[in-house]
Amino acid sequence: MQHCLTILLVLSTIGIVWANGDPKVYRPVRCELVPLPNHQVSFRIDGMEMTRWHYGPDYPRPFFYPFNGPSGVSLTRMGHPGASDHDHHRSVWFAFHKVNDDLNFWADGTGTQIRQKQWFAYKDGDDEAIMACALGYFDKEGAEVMEQTTVAAIRPGVDGYELELQISLHPPENLETVELRKTNFGPLAVRVAKSLSEHFGGGQLTNSEGALGEPDIFGKPARWVDYSGPVVVGSGQERNISKEGITYIDHPTNLRHPTKWHVRSDGWMGASVCMDTGITMTAEKPLVLRYLLIAHSGGCDAALANASAKAFAERPLFEVGKRRTKHRPWEVWRKTVERE
Repeated sequence: MQHCLTILLVLSTIGIVWANGDPKVYRPVRCELVPLPNHQVSFRIDGMEMTRWHYGPDYPRPFFYPFNGPSGVSLTRMGHPGASDHDHHRSVWFAFHKVNDDLNFWADGTGTQIRQKQWFAYKDGDDEAIMACALGYFDKEGAEVMEQTTVAAIRPGVDGYELELQISLHPPENLETVELRKTNFGPLAVRVAKSLSEHFGGGQLTNSEGALGEPDIFGKPARWVDYSGPVVVGSGQERNISKEGITYIDHPTNLRHPTKWHVRSDGWMGASVCMDTGITMTAEKPLVLRYLLIAHSGGCDAALANASAKAFAERPLFEVGKRRTKHRPWEVWRKTVERE
């Protein structure tokens, strides 16, 4: 009897679990999401955190931080390096400057708030881990004026990793329409680390058309924009410099692709779908936008960025729906892939 117990103990330590007399092997997947206290979700590959989703009520809007590069150092920062009135720049975030009658969901202190209303699904896997949730845009009186169905997927990349983002903007159930007015600001922005910026650090802005720097990229259409530069790795005498960056890709199905870009030498970049004109949405015609953020080592590699953009273009979009499997009231899946 003691011998049998010893065998069972050994088998359990290597991941074998007995069920109805049949052995089953548990194998960890590469990509996973780990919900954490204080309204946070850790996005991990091979057990290492790549980024973290923050959706606590203490903030005016949710955001991702850190956004780690291959060295493990964040390629983004919280806030502007020199302007205290830009604390709304929180790493990687969703926001919009002018909604309906000039409601400002971009800046802090306006009385508006973007809140996560619920999460739909967390799905782990070897190829990707996927989070789906609903965000609500609320005015000063607490009335919801716009809803955003959000899907975020972490994937291993060729040279780093990818964060794929898909949003569907539409009116809430009590409204027929919602309007995004003309503005440079929104819906997805990235504040890079101080050392990556052209002005405060040693970074370089590049776009898919081969242009360099803010003057030649700002307001110009491009399939992607890249911000790369030095990051400081390690501590003490082992402190050294590594070169890494973020490539930000606009999906070819997005409205007004290739998008125009709002970029700054002080260290931020954002796709500006409403730079020239606004958009009116209904429940039947939501605005669906897809973006890809790639954390990579080295400087901008145009060939690699173009290959990643091509692969992104061929990847099916996400869908979110009601129960089809046990213990899952909601699910998220790729459109052309059968639900499990």
